Amino acid sequence: MSVRIRLRRMGAKKKPFYRVVVADSRSPRDGRFLDTIGTYDPRTEPAAVRIDREKTLRWLEEGALPTDSARSLLSQAGIWQEYKTGVRPEPRVEEPAPKKAAKPEPAVEAPVAEAPVADEPAGDAPAEAASEVAAPETPSSEPPEAAEAPEAAEAPAEEPREE
Repeated sequence: MSVRIRLRRMGAKKKPFYRVVVADSRSPRDGRFLDTIGTYDPRTEPAAVRIDREKTLRWLEEGALPTDSARSLLSQAGIWQEYKTGVRPEPRVEEPAPKKAAKPEPAVEAPVAEAPVADEPAGDAPAEAASEVAAPETPSSEPPEAAEAPEAAEAPAEEPREE
């Protein structure tokens, strides 16, 4: 008779809870079992795994083979490594994951009221000054590098300062 260590589903619909059991490989998932060696509750955060180390090691030494999911749980508890190497691993202390802080809401800046810009110049100001301020920049057909290059050539080069 081949013996398997596997999960037996318990709990209500949509609320799973598992018992880790030792059962004949030919019996159904939730059928007859030989021994209960632990429990697994995936709904808690982090998932709760409670397995009796001595019972599990005794069954593994007698030839019981764990299913993939049961082997994963045995590895989390450190029992599988102990069975394979013969050395009991150091217990892992899992710290609960830090709770995510709520994201601060972005500060909404109040719209600043801008002073209306008069299209026509004031009576006292010269017309030329108003036309210079109100006139938008006209895009030139030359690229900006080419437009700046002649100015750089005309300006005298500065000598390095001695400090």
